[in-house]
This record gives sequence, structure tokens and C-alpha cells, in this order.
Amino acid sequence: MVYLVGAGPGDPGLITVKGREVLRRAQVVVYDQLASPELLQEAPADAEIIYVGKKAGAHALPQEGINQLLVDKARAGLRVVRLKGGDPFVFGRGGEEALALANVGLPFEIVPGVTAAVAVPAYAGIPVTHRGLASLVTFITGHEDPTKEASAIPWDVLAQTQGTLVFLMGVKNLADNCRRLLAGGRVPTTPAAVIEKGATLQQRTVTGVLENIAARAQAAAIKPPAILVVGEAVSLRESLTWWETRPLWGKTAVVTRTREQASALSALLTAAGARCLEAPTIEIGPPDDGAPLDQALENLPRYQWLVFTSANGVTAFLTRLGERGKDVRALGGLKIAAIGPATAQALEARGLKADVVPAQFKAEDLLAALSPQVSPGDKVLLARAQIAREVLPQGLVRLGVEVDVVPVYQARQVTEIPPAAQAAFEQGKVDLLTFTSSATVHNFALLVGKDRFQTLAQNAVVAAIGPITGATLQEYGVTPQVQPEDFTISALSRAIVEYFMSQQC
Repeated sequence: MVYLVGAGPGDPGLITVKGREVLRRAQVVVYDQLASPELLQEAPADAEIIYVGKKAGAHALPQEGINQLLVDKARAGLRVVRLKGGDPFVFGRGGEEALALANVGLPFEIVPGVTAAVAVPAYAGIPVTHRGLASLVTFITGHEDPTKEASAIPWDVLAQTQGTLVFLMGVKNLADNCRRLLAGGRVPTTPAAVIEKGATLQQRTVTGVLENIAARAQAAAIKPPAILVVGEAVSLRESLTWWETRPLWGKTAVVTRTREQASALSALLTAAGARCLEAPTIEIGPPDDGAPLDQALENLPRYQWLVFTSANGVTAFLTRLGERGKDVRALGGLKIAAIGPATAQALEARGLKADVVPAQFKAEDLLAALSPQVSPGDKVLLARAQIAREVLPQGLVRLGVEVDVVPVYQARQVTEIPPAAQAAFEQGKVDLLTFTSSATVHNFALLVGKDRFQTLAQNAVVAAIGPITGATLQEYGVTPQVQPEDFTISALSRAIVEYFMSQQC
């Protein structure tokens, strides 16, 4: 079976529910240049990924080759997703690919997508229809088949049309297409816009009127992929611009959390307009010695309290509990403390509710919250990282509590910087550095070197999740400009947005 799936343009969030569903079941994914690369992460890890993208003058595979590839994979009995930017049946050559399959009797399904002809203008603040301005919209190819003897586009008719004209894939022929509309009688002062890389974080929009839009686009060095929009509705952009006016628009942010955890912060910053480069500085792994954890798991009834100081600790502890043939029922006689809301949420996701969560999210605050709850002689199991501050266990001991400190995971240093982040570091194109723990600070310094760290920090905004992380930054001569009062990812994101908005005033 072959699924011809429209991925929508640019923004990976524009794929349909059904499109994402079939992508997650794909055995082969055949994708083109205009489909967001982020969507490939939705495919199964063992899926075969094949790029067949086309750029002006450079085709990874000619259309006939793509057609045959789909036929061959389908004949092999594989579940194939042909992932196409926009909608497969709107200037996407999806019809040709479907016919190639139909002609040899192979099954296929069409999964329509959000067409770039509507979505890209919308991301530029341009409605393609609007009462009183445009009751008609026409989609036109910006570059016809060059082998045609004469144009099949009725330029005179289009020129007299009072609705919106949307030309797709027309950068090369932009000046010529505008000239033809003017020659057909379209008013020279008709509003027009060219949108490059629409619905992406690299979107650029150039506006003008029909008689000068080509020259303005050339002056701005607009490159494919781009869309030309002509019509009175373009005049609404000045009031309706939204995508390019978000508070972090045009900013490049570096996220140093683990690969597993980076997505939460990246999603929040991306929603505010930032381009996020994930540069994990730590990876989570088992402790060097797992025997203390296994011993504690076999002796859970002896403890009165189970204390967690991170969401990673919750995950590692409960995963090992399951591997030992137990489940959360084994914790039935214990009270549970969590250092903060993220840790408490990790517990709730496993069906456990923390009895104690401090108002502030440091070891000192957790100790203060536990002090009236514990009694001398109580036994506490502290499940934490292999390397951590000693504030909490030492404080509990002073209260007369017996504490077993059990490493349940360790944060290991990452030794390689992803290529995109490395290029940004070398070019000095970083606007925001984010740190969510002292470990991310230490390991980032080891990754890039102290001198480069300081240089990057001097030319960027530095954000720390809390005072402990902020103090660690100070050890490297770096002072964070952003530090939220609540030490959570959402609070960090809000503080970053507020900082940048304050700088714009």
C-alpha cells in the first residue's frame, strides 16, 4: 500500500491527524524538499527513509524515477508513505504518482494536506478571500512545463480577475509573470507580496504593488521556494501579520538539555518564534553500580519516606522497579517527596502523588518542607543522581533521620556537538543560551571550551532555570540575564519571552 500524504508547508504542525498516523506506521518514507524534516522523526526507527527532493536545476531523482520507486516498494509488499509538501494534488504531481500505481494495479490512498497556496499567505497575514476584497481565488503554477509550445494560462482572463491570484513556484519567472498580468490590463498598483520559505522560521515577506514587486523581490534576494500573491487582500497584511511578529522571531536559541528532555523547552521557545538548536550536553544512563538500588528495592518496607530530586530519578527508579518484577504497589507504605512540580508530574504520570512538594524548588527548600514531616529514627530512601549536592542528605541526618542515598542514574557528558549547533557557534549566530542545571553549564563549557563559552555568552542572552544554575554560570564568568522566580521549564520560557519583549520597548 502507498499513501500519498500531504505534509502541509513548512510548519510541521500543519500535517493532518491521518497523515501523522500513517507516517507512524510506515515501513518506507519517500519525501521531498518541501516536507518538513522534523516530520521524519514520526516515522518508526527502522523505517527506510529516501530523499527524492527537487530544486531548480537539481533533482535527486527524476519524476519517472520516483514513480518507479513507489511501484517497486509497493510490489515488495511494503507500507510506503510518499510525504509531499503542501497537498499532493495541488501542483504536487501526486496525480502522476497515483496514476503510475493505478496503471499497474497497486493500491494507494490519498491523504490530503494543507496546501501552501492557502497556508503560506495565511502565515504572512494575507487571507486569500475576504468579504469586499476578494470573492475569488485562483491558484496558478509559476513555471509551466517548458516543453509547451504556448502558454496554457489565460493571462488576459487572469489580468481582469478581481480576486486573489496565487502563483506557486514562480521565483525564476516572477518578473515575466508580473509583466504578463500588466500587459493583460491588471492595475499596476494592485497590492502584491512574495513570501519565501513560508510557514517556516526562515519566512521572509516582501510587499509592494504589481508593477514593482519583482524588483523588490530581486533587491531582497528572494530565493525559492516562494509564492507570489496578487490582489487587494494583500493590503490586509499590515493589520494581520502574526507569524513574523512573535517575540522571539528571528532569534536562534540553544537548548542544552538532554535529547529526551529538550523537546519541552524547544517547543515553548519555537512557539514564541525562536529557531531552536538542540545541543545536548548530558545524556542519562544507569549508575556505575546498580547494586545499591537493587538492594533498596528489595527492602522498601523498611523505609518511611521515598524522596526524588528530579524527573530523571523518577523515571530511572520506577523503570528499575519494573525490571525487578515489581510495580507501584510496592510503594504502598511509603510517603513520597518531590523537589518540584516537574518531578511531581513525572510521579503522577506513573499513578503516584507526592505527599510533599516545596514552594521553591531547591534542595534547601525540600529539606525545609520535610523537616516538620519526619521524625528522629525515620528511614529515608533518597533516589537521586550519582553526583549531586549533599545539602539534602546532610540536613536530614542532622534531624536524626537515617538516610540511604541511592544513585538511580548518572548524567554523562556528551562529547559531540550537533552540526547545526556547531555551525552557529563558529559563526557566532546565537541569540540565546539556555541552561537548566549546573551539569548543563559544566558540560557545555567542556564541549565548547571556556573561552568560546564566554564569547558566545557576551553576544547572547543567557538564561538559567534557577539560582543554583546561575551560580554555576558565575563560576565561568557568565552572568545570566534571565532567571525565573519559579524553577520550571514553563517559567523559564515565560521569563525569556518577557525579557526579549522588554528589550523591544
